[in-house]
Amino acid sequence: MEMRPFSTAIDAATDDGITRFAAARGITRDQFAAEALQRAVRADAELAAFVQVGIDAADRGDLIPHDVVFADLRKRRARLHGE
Repeated sequence: MEMRPFSTAIDAATDDGITRFAAARGITRDQFAAEALQRAVRADAELAAFVQVGIDAADRGDLIPHDVVFADLRKRRARLHGE
């Protein structure tokens, strides 16, 4: 895999956290930061794909009416709160 340098300014608390967690895992700060960014990119890609499923369903007309959605939410809330 091609590796490219990346640089950004971060606050002191985040910097301290990177140092602490990297040391705890026995990896370098650069390795920790690279892994964290890879996880963030994957998570954003997964979220975008999930949202696209909903957009595609809406485009096909596969929608749930507003009153049905809110009736279900009211039932769930009542169950959670013992109503």
